[in-house]
Amino acid sequence: MKLAVIQVRGGIHLSPEHKQSLNYLQLRKKNSCVILENSPSYMGALVKLKDYVTWGEVDEQTLKLLLEKRGRLAGNQLISENYLKEKTKMGFEQFVKSFADNKIKLKDVPGLKTYFRLTPPKGGFEREGIKTQFSLGGALGYRKDNINNLLRRMI
Repeated sequence: MKLAVIQVRGGIHLSPEHKQSLNYLQLRKKNSCVILENSPSYMGALVKLKDYVTWGEVDEQTLKLLLEKRGRLAGNQLISENYLKEKTKMGFEQFVKSFADNKIKLKDVPGLKTYFRLTPPKGGFEREGIKTQFSLGGALGYRKDNINNLLRRMI
């Protein structure tokens, strides 16, 4: 299962250790998203950054929508199905299935950026605010399958 990680809070006044962890995850700006494998090394970084990011298991439909609407090539060009077929011999649907099954990686597509820039969510973050954990009604931390709802509002 793939994890979607979104940086919710900005990077001002961070300790060097937290900045290094954000760079390790390729999160450099607020409202940016990366898709990661569910591995112990990434989980350690996520637990360390729980006060700055939110994450959860992303499903294939949301992943396809994210790639179609927010996938970018070098030069800030939107990725097209023709480009994807030319480089990988697969359409969006097949690529997402292969990616979810760990048969292919985002970096296997030449020129594709491995992070996604998102907009702030429509309707805002949860009512308890941006500095509170998701389990307490806030926007931060682990949110299981609810990450798909947030991603759809941010695409």
